[in-house]
Amino acid sequence: MDRRKLMTLIKQEEGIKLDFKQKIDISSDSGKKELAKDICAIANSKGGRGYLIVGIEDKTKKIIGIDKDYIFSEEQIQQIVASRCETPIPIKVDFFEIEKKYIGVITIYDGQQKPYQIRENGAFYIRRGSTTDVMRKEELLSAFQENLNIVLESFPLIRSNISALNMNLVNKYFQKKGIIINDENKEFLLESASIIVRDGDSDNYFCSLGGLLVFSDINYLYIPNNIVTIRVLNKEGIEETVVISGNLMNIIDESEKKINEILPNEYPKKPILEALKNAVLYRDYTHINRGIDVVIGYKSIEVMSPGNLLYPKVYQNNFSYLKRNIWLYEKMITLDDDKRFSQGVDGFNIMKKAFYGKGRVKFVNSRIEGIFKVIFPGWSICEN
Repeated sequence: MDRRKLMTLIKQEEGIKLDFKQKIDISSDSGKKELAKDICAIANSKGGRGYLIVGIEDKTKKIIGIDKDYIFSEEQIQQIVASRCETPIPIKVDFFEIEKKYIGVITIYDGQQKPYQIRENGAFYIRRGSTTDVMRKEELLSAFQENLNIVLESFPLIRSNISALNMNLVNKYFQKKGIIINDENKEFLLESASIIVRDGDSDNYFCSLGGLLVFSDINYLYIPNNIVTIRVLNKEGIEETVVISGNLMNIIDESEKKINEILPNEYPKKPILEALKNAVLYRDYTHINRGIDVVIGYKSIEVMSPGNLLYPKVYQNNFSYLKRNIWLYEKMITLDDDKRFSQGVDGFNIMKKAFYGKGRVKFVNSRIEGIFKVIFPGWSICEN
Protein backbone atom coordinates (compact mmCIF):
# COMPACT_ATOMS: atom_id res chain seq x y z
CA MET A 1 0.00 0.00 0.00
CA ASP A 2 1.25 3.48 -0.85
CA ARG A 3 -0.17 6.98 -0.47
CA ARG A 4 -1.36 7.20 -4.09
CA LYS A 5 -3.28 3.92 -3.76
CA LEU A 6 -4.86 5.14 -0.53
CA MET A 7 -6.06 8.41 -2.10
CA THR A 8 -7.57 6.42 -4.98
CA LEU A 9 -9.44 4.18 -2.53
CA ILE A 10 -10.79 7.12 -0.55
CA LYS A 11 -12.45 8.47 -3.70
CA GLN A 12 -14.30 5.18 -4.22
CA GLU A 13 -17.60 4.07 -2.72
CA GLU A 14 -17.81 1.33 -0.12
CA GLY A 15 -18.31 -2.13 -1.56
CA ILE A 16 -17.61 -5.79 -1.04
CA LYS A 17 -13.86 -5.19 -0.84
CA LEU A 18 -13.76 -1.73 0.70
CA ASP A 19 -15.03 -0.54 4.09
CA PHE A 20 -14.52 2.85 5.76
CA LYS A 21 -14.53 3.19 9.56
CA GLN A 22 -14.34 6.38 11.58
CA LYS A 23 -12.82 4.30 14.36
CA ILE A 24 -12.40 0.72 15.53
CA ASP A 25 -12.60 -0.34 19.17
CA ILE A 26 -10.11 -3.03 20.14
CA SER A 27 -10.37 -2.42 23.88
CA SER A 28 -13.74 -4.14 24.33
CA ASP A 29 -14.86 -7.66 23.50
CA SER A 30 -17.76 -6.38 21.40
CA GLY A 31 -15.40 -4.17 19.39
CA LYS A 32 -13.07 -7.07 18.72
CA LYS A 33 -16.01 -9.24 17.63
CA GLU A 34 -17.19 -6.58 15.19
CA LEU A 35 -13.73 -6.08 13.71
CA ALA A 36 -13.16 -9.83 13.25
CA LYS A 37 -16.57 -10.16 11.58
CA ASP A 38 -15.86 -7.27 9.17
CA ILE A 39 -12.42 -8.62 8.23
CA CYS A 40 -13.86 -12.14 7.77
CA ALA A 41 -16.62 -10.81 5.48
CA ILE A 42 -14.19 -8.88 3.27
CA ALA A 43 -11.84 -11.89 3.07
CA ASN A 44 -14.68 -14.24 2.05
CA SER A 45 -15.99 -11.91 -0.65
CA LYS A 46 -14.78 -12.46 -4.20
CA GLY A 47 -12.59 -9.97 -6.02
CA GLY A 48 -9.01 -10.12 -4.72
CA ARG A 49 -7.58 -8.24 -1.77
CA GLY A 50 -9.73 -5.88 0.26
CA TYR A 51 -9.26 -2.86 2.50
CA LEU A 52 -10.65 -1.61 5.78
CA ILE A 53 -9.69 2.07 6.12
CA VAL A 54 -9.88 3.64 9.58
CA GLY A 55 -10.17 7.37 10.21
CA ILE A 56 -12.58 8.17 7.37
CA GLU A 57 -16.23 9.06 7.83
CA ASP A 58 -17.96 6.50 5.62
CA LYS A 59 -20.84 8.68 4.39
CA THR A 60 -19.02 11.93 3.65
CA LYS A 61 -15.48 10.59 3.06
CA LYS A 62 -14.32 13.30 5.43
CA ILE A 63 -10.85 12.64 6.82
CA ILE A 64 -11.36 12.41 10.59
CA GLY A 65 -8.14 10.70 11.59
CA ILE A 66 -7.66 8.16 14.35
CA ASP A 67 -8.27 9.47 17.86
CA LYS A 68 -5.43 8.74 20.29
CA ASP A 69 -7.82 6.61 22.37
CA TYR A 70 -8.37 4.28 19.41
CA ILE A 71 -4.80 3.85 18.15
CA PHE A 72 -3.97 0.26 17.18
CA SER A 73 -0.94 -1.68 15.99
CA GLU A 74 -0.52 -4.42 13.41
CA GLU A 75 0.33 -6.85 16.19
CA GLN A 76 -2.97 -6.13 17.96
CA ILE A 77 -5.01 -6.63 14.77
CA GLN A 78 -3.11 -9.82 13.92
CA GLN A 79 -3.83 -11.17 17.42
CA ILE A 80 -7.57 -10.45 17.10
CA VAL A 81 -7.76 -12.12 13.69
CA ALA A 82 -5.65 -15.13 14.73
CA SER A 83 -7.69 -15.78 17.88
CA ARG A 84 -11.15 -15.20 16.42
CA CYS A 85 -11.00 -16.36 12.78
CA GLU A 86 -10.60 -19.90 11.46
CA THR A 87 -8.23 -20.13 9.67
CA PRO A 88 -6.27 -16.92 10.45
CA ILE A 89 -6.68 -14.38 7.66
CA PRO A 90 -3.55 -12.84 6.09
CA ILE A 91 -3.56 -9.07 6.75
CA LYS A 92 -1.17 -6.10 6.81
CA VAL A 93 -1.53 -2.74 8.60
CA ASP A 94 -0.18 0.58 7.30
CA PHE A 95 -0.48 4.15 8.59
CA PHE A 96 -0.45 7.36 6.60
CA GLU A 97 -0.51 11.04 7.57
CA ILE A 98 -3.03 13.02 5.54
CA GLU A 99 -3.98 16.59 6.38
CA LYS A 100 -1.95 16.19 9.59
CA LYS A 101 -4.20 13.28 10.64
CA TYR A 102 -3.35 9.61 10.85
CA ILE A 103 -5.22 7.10 8.71
CA GLY A 104 -4.96 3.35 9.27
CA VAL A 105 -5.29 0.85 6.42
CA ILE A 106 -5.88 -2.84 7.09
CA THR A 107 -5.13 -4.76 3.88
CA ILE A 108 -6.97 -8.09 3.77
CA TYR A 109 -5.33 -10.49 1.34
CA ASP A 110 -7.10 -13.01 -0.91
CA GLY A 111 -5.95 -16.17 0.88
CA GLN A 112 -6.39 -19.77 -0.27
CA GLN A 113 -8.18 -21.03 2.85
CA LYS A 114 -11.63 -19.57 2.19
CA PRO A 115 -14.27 -19.64 3.47
CA TYR A 116 -13.10 -18.11 6.74
CA GLN A 117 -15.20 -18.68 9.86
CA ILE A 118 -15.72 -16.86 13.16
CA ARG A 119 -14.68 -19.30 15.88
CA GLU A 120 -16.98 -18.00 18.60
CA ASN A 121 -20.30 -18.57 16.81
CA GLY A 122 -19.23 -20.74 13.86
CA ALA A 123 -20.67 -18.24 11.35
CA PHE A 124 -19.32 -17.48 7.88
CA TYR A 125 -19.71 -13.86 6.78
CA ILE A 126 -19.63 -12.11 3.41
CA ARG A 127 -20.12 -8.57 2.12
CA ARG A 128 -23.30 -7.65 0.24
CA GLY A 129 -22.63 -4.25 -1.22
CA SER A 130 -21.46 -2.16 1.74
CA THR A 131 -23.00 -4.35 4.46
CA THR A 132 -21.90 -7.54 6.22
CA ASP A 133 -24.17 -10.60 6.08
CA VAL A 134 -24.10 -14.34 6.81
CA MET A 135 -23.11 -16.49 3.83
CA ARG A 136 -25.91 -18.43 2.16
CA LYS A 137 -25.83 -22.18 1.65
CA GLU A 138 -24.97 -22.01 -2.04
CA GLU A 139 -22.22 -19.46 -1.36
CA LEU A 140 -20.67 -21.75 1.22
CA LEU A 141 -20.82 -24.78 -1.07
CA SER A 142 -19.24 -22.81 -3.89
CA ALA A 143 -16.46 -21.50 -1.64
CA PHE A 144 -15.68 -24.94 -0.24
CA GLN A 145 -15.62 -26.48 -3.71
CA GLU A 146 -13.42 -23.75 -5.15
CA ASN A 147 -10.88 -23.47 -2.35
CA LEU A 148 -10.83 -26.85 -0.60
CA ASN A 149 -11.14 -29.17 -3.62
CA ILE A 150 -14.35 -30.79 -2.40
CA VAL A 151 -15.87 -33.13 -5.01
CA LEU A 152 -19.36 -31.69 -5.01
CA GLU A 153 -20.60 -34.29 -7.50
CA SER A 154 -20.29 -37.05 -4.86
CA PHE A 155 -22.74 -35.36 -2.46
CA PRO A 156 -25.93 -37.44 -1.94
CA LEU A 157 -29.38 -36.02 -2.76
CA ILE A 158 -31.44 -37.55 0.00
CA ARG A 159 -34.80 -37.49 -1.80
CA SER A 160 -33.46 -39.63 -4.64
CA ASN A 161 -32.99 -43.36 -5.17
CA ILE A 162 -31.50 -45.72 -7.75
CA SER A 163 -34.76 -45.87 -9.72
CA ALA A 164 -34.05 -42.30 -10.94
CA LEU A 165 -31.05 -43.54 -12.96
CA ASN A 166 -31.14 -44.45 -16.64
CA MET A 167 -29.45 -47.85 -16.40
CA ASN A 168 -28.82 -47.93 -20.16
CA LEU A 169 -26.50 -44.95 -19.71
CA VAL A 170 -24.94 -46.50 -16.62
CA ASN A 171 -24.30 -49.77 -18.47
CA LYS A 172 -22.84 -47.90 -21.42
CA TYR A 173 -20.40 -46.07 -19.13
CA PHE A 174 -19.12 -49.24 -17.48
CA GLN A 175 -18.97 -51.16 -20.78
CA LYS A 176 -16.71 -48.40 -22.14
CA LYS A 177 -14.50 -49.11 -19.13
CA GLY A 178 -14.53 -52.83 -19.94
CA ILE A 179 -16.82 -53.70 -17.00
CA ILE A 180 -20.09 -55.63 -17.19
CA ILE A 181 -22.79 -54.87 -14.59
CA ASN A 182 -25.01 -57.61 -13.17
CA ASP A 183 -27.39 -57.85 -10.22
CA GLU A 184 -24.63 -59.05 -7.91
CA ASN A 185 -22.14 -56.26 -8.51
CA LYS A 186 -24.42 -53.35 -9.49
CA GLU A 187 -24.62 -51.58 -6.13
CA PHE A 188 -20.93 -52.11 -5.46
CA LEU A 189 -19.90 -50.65 -8.83
CA LEU A 190 -22.28 -47.69 -8.62
CA GLU A 191 -21.10 -46.85 -5.12
CA SER A 192 -17.44 -47.24 -6.07
CA ALA A 193 -17.96 -44.77 -8.93
CA SER A 194 -19.78 -42.33 -6.57
CA ILE A 195 -22.92 -42.56 -8.72
CA ILE A 196 -24.84 -43.61 -5.61
CA VAL A 197 -24.13 -43.08 -1.90
CA ARG A 198 -25.08 -45.47 0.90
CA ASP A 199 -27.27 -44.20 3.73
CA GLY A 200 -25.40 -45.52 6.75
CA ASP A 201 -28.48 -45.54 8.99
CA SER A 202 -30.75 -47.62 6.78
CA ASP A 203 -28.43 -49.24 4.20
CA ASN A 204 -30.53 -47.64 1.47
CA TYR A 205 -28.91 -45.74 -1.38
CA PHE A 206 -29.25 -42.17 -2.58
CA CYS A 207 -28.08 -40.89 -5.94
CA SER A 208 -25.17 -38.46 -5.90
CA LEU A 209 -25.47 -35.04 -7.51
CA GLY A 210 -23.11 -36.15 -10.28
CA GLY A 211 -24.91 -39.45 -10.73
CA LEU A 212 -28.19 -37.64 -11.33
CA LEU A 213 -26.65 -35.02 -13.63
CA VAL A 214 -25.01 -37.59 -15.92
CA PHE A 215 -27.22 -40.66 -15.64
CA SER A 216 -30.78 -39.48 -14.91
CA ASP A 217 -33.37 -38.34 -17.46
CA ILE A 218 -35.60 -36.97 -14.68
CA ASN A 219 -32.96 -35.12 -12.66
CA TYR A 220 -35.03 -31.93 -12.90
CA LEU A 221 -37.12 -33.38 -10.06
CA TYR A 222 -34.09 -33.10 -7.79
CA ILE A 223 -31.90 -30.47 -9.52
CA PRO A 224 -34.26 -27.88 -11.01
CA ASN A 225 -31.35 -25.58 -11.91
CA ASN A 226 -29.99 -28.15 -14.39
CA ILE A 227 -31.53 -26.52 -17.46
CA VAL A 228 -30.51 -24.64 -20.58
CA THR A 229 -32.84 -21.80 -21.54
CA ILE A 230 -32.54 -20.63 -25.16
CA ARG A 231 -34.19 -17.30 -25.96
CA VAL A 232 -34.46 -16.17 -29.58
CA LEU A 233 -34.87 -12.45 -30.33
CA ASN A 234 -35.73 -10.97 -33.71
CA LYS A 235 -35.04 -7.36 -34.75
CA GLU A 236 -38.11 -6.19 -32.84
CA GLY A 237 -37.10 -8.07 -29.72
CA ILE A 238 -39.95 -10.60 -29.76
CA GLU A 239 -38.89 -13.78 -27.97
CA GLU A 240 -39.19 -17.48 -28.50
CA THR A 241 -38.12 -19.42 -25.41
CA VAL A 242 -37.06 -23.06 -25.28
CA VAL A 243 -36.15 -24.84 -22.02
CA ILE A 244 -34.08 -28.03 -22.26
CA SER A 245 -33.51 -30.45 -19.37
CA GLY A 246 -32.49 -34.08 -18.79
CA ASN A 247 -29.16 -35.82 -18.42
CA LEU A 248 -26.16 -33.70 -19.41
CA MET A 249 -25.50 -35.48 -22.69
CA ASN A 250 -29.14 -35.04 -23.70
CA ILE A 251 -29.01 -31.35 -22.77
CA ILE A 252 -25.97 -30.83 -25.00
CA ASP A 253 -27.44 -32.85 -27.89
CA GLU A 254 -30.85 -31.13 -27.80
CA SER A 255 -29.34 -27.66 -27.35
CA GLU A 256 -27.07 -28.21 -30.35
CA LYS A 257 -30.04 -29.30 -32.47
CA LYS A 258 -32.01 -26.22 -31.50
CA ILE A 259 -29.13 -23.82 -32.12
CA ASN A 260 -28.48 -25.40 -35.52
CA GLU A 261 -32.16 -24.93 -36.40
CA ILE A 262 -32.21 -21.28 -35.33
CA LEU A 263 -28.99 -19.89 -36.78
CA PRO A 264 -28.49 -19.37 -40.53
CA ASN A 265 -26.28 -21.92 -42.28
CA GLU A 266 -23.64 -19.29 -43.02
CA TYR A 267 -23.28 -18.33 -39.35
CA PRO A 268 -20.21 -19.93 -37.64
CA LYS A 269 -22.04 -22.17 -35.17
CA LYS A 270 -19.11 -24.19 -33.84
CA PRO A 271 -17.95 -21.53 -31.32
CA ILE A 272 -21.49 -21.17 -29.94
CA LEU A 273 -21.68 -24.92 -29.43
CA GLU A 274 -18.20 -24.88 -27.84
CA ALA A 275 -19.31 -22.23 -25.35
CA LEU A 276 -22.48 -24.19 -24.57
CA LYS A 277 -20.59 -27.45 -24.09
CA ASN A 278 -18.14 -25.76 -21.72
CA ALA A 279 -21.01 -24.16 -19.80
CA VAL A 280 -22.67 -27.54 -19.21
CA LEU A 281 -19.41 -29.17 -18.16
CA TYR A 282 -17.87 -26.46 -16.01
CA ARG A 283 -20.76 -24.41 -14.60
CA ASP A 284 -21.14 -24.11 -10.84
CA TYR A 285 -24.01 -26.39 -9.84
CA THR A 286 -24.17 -24.83 -6.35
CA HIS A 287 -26.02 -21.87 -7.93
CA ILE A 288 -29.39 -23.39 -7.17
CA ASN A 289 -31.44 -20.55 -8.66
CA ARG A 290 -29.60 -20.31 -11.99
CA GLY A 291 -29.47 -22.34 -15.14
CA ILE A 292 -27.48 -21.77 -18.33
CA ASP A 293 -28.87 -18.97 -20.49
CA VAL A 294 -28.39 -18.66 -24.25
CA VAL A 295 -29.73 -15.47 -25.85
CA ILE A 296 -29.67 -15.46 -29.66
CA GLY A 297 -30.18 -11.95 -30.98
CA TYR A 298 -29.67 -9.86 -34.08
CA LYS A 299 -26.77 -7.84 -32.67
CA SER A 300 -25.26 -10.34 -30.23
CA ILE A 301 -25.42 -13.93 -29.04
CA GLU A 302 -24.69 -14.60 -25.37
CA VAL A 303 -23.95 -17.82 -23.49
CA MET A 304 -24.09 -17.27 -19.72
CA SER A 305 -22.86 -19.90 -17.28
CA PRO A 306 -23.40 -19.81 -13.49
CA GLY A 307 -20.05 -19.64 -11.73
CA ASN A 308 -17.01 -17.55 -12.60
CA LEU A 309 -13.78 -19.11 -13.82
CA LEU A 310 -11.63 -20.46 -11.00
CA TYR A 311 -8.50 -18.36 -10.45
CA PRO A 312 -8.47 -16.96 -13.98
CA LYS A 313 -5.24 -15.56 -15.38
CA VAL A 314 -4.69 -13.87 -18.67
CA TYR A 315 -1.45 -14.25 -20.61
CA GLN A 316 -1.17 -12.69 -24.06
CA ASN A 317 -5.00 -12.50 -24.22
CA ASN A 318 -5.36 -16.21 -23.42
CA PHE A 319 -7.18 -17.52 -20.34
CA SER A 320 -5.58 -20.02 -17.99
CA TYR A 321 -7.92 -21.46 -15.35
CA LEU A 322 -8.69 -24.39 -13.11
CA LYS A 323 -11.40 -26.69 -14.41
CA ARG A 324 -14.45 -27.28 -12.24
CA ASN A 325 -16.36 -30.61 -12.11
CA ILE A 326 -13.59 -32.98 -13.21
CA TRP A 327 -15.76 -35.92 -12.03
CA LEU A 328 -18.41 -34.89 -14.55
CA TYR A 329 -15.82 -34.40 -17.26
CA GLU A 330 -14.52 -37.96 -16.88
CA LYS A 331 -18.02 -39.41 -17.18
CA MET A 332 -18.94 -37.25 -20.19
CA ILE A 333 -15.71 -37.91 -22.08
CA THR A 334 -16.37 -41.64 -21.63
CA LEU A 335 -19.99 -41.50 -22.81
CA ASP A 336 -19.47 -39.14 -25.77
CA ASP A 337 -19.42 -41.15 -29.00
CA ASP A 338 -18.74 -38.00 -31.04
CA LYS A 339 -15.47 -37.19 -29.21
CA ARG A 340 -16.57 -33.61 -28.53
CA PHE A 341 -14.86 -33.51 -25.15
CA SER A 342 -11.53 -35.13 -25.97
CA GLN A 343 -10.14 -33.01 -28.77
CA GLY A 344 -7.54 -31.35 -26.54
CA VAL A 345 -8.13 -27.93 -28.10
CA ASP A 346 -8.30 -24.45 -26.63
CA GLY A 347 -11.98 -23.55 -26.60
CA PHE A 348 -11.29 -19.83 -26.19
CA ASN A 349 -9.20 -19.76 -29.34
CA ILE A 350 -11.89 -21.69 -31.26
CA MET A 351 -14.40 -19.02 -30.30
CA LYS A 352 -12.18 -16.07 -31.21
CA LYS A 353 -10.68 -17.39 -34.46
CA ALA A 354 -14.06 -18.24 -35.96
CA PHE A 355 -15.00 -14.55 -35.99
CA TYR A 356 -11.78 -13.00 -37.32
CA GLY A 357 -12.85 -10.29 -39.72
CA LYS A 358 -16.50 -10.64 -38.69
CA GLY A 359 -16.61 -9.22 -35.19
CA ARG A 360 -15.23 -9.43 -31.69
CA VAL A 361 -15.84 -12.18 -29.13
CA LYS A 362 -15.95 -10.94 -25.52
CA PHE A 363 -15.34 -12.96 -22.36
CA VAL A 364 -16.91 -11.60 -19.18
CA ASN A 365 -15.74 -13.24 -15.96
CA SER A 366 -17.48 -11.72 -12.93
CA ARG A 367 -16.41 -12.99 -9.52
CA ILE A 368 -18.83 -10.53 -7.93
CA GLU A 369 -21.90 -11.76 -9.84
CA GLY A 370 -20.62 -15.33 -9.98
CA ILE A 371 -21.04 -15.77 -13.74
CA PHE A 372 -18.99 -16.38 -16.86
CA LYS A 373 -20.40 -15.04 -20.10
CA VAL A 374 -19.30 -15.31 -23.73
CA ILE A 375 -20.67 -12.63 -26.07
CA PHE A 376 -20.52 -13.33 -29.82
CA PRO A 377 -21.51 -11.15 -32.77
CA GLY A 378 -25.20 -11.58 -33.60
CA TRP A 379 -26.68 -13.20 -36.66
CA SER A 380 -26.66 -9.77 -38.35
CA ILE A 381 -23.15 -10.62 -39.63
CA CYS A 382 -24.80 -12.99 -42.11
CA GLU A 383 -26.42 -10.00 -43.83
CA ASN A 384 -23.09 -8.26 -44.56
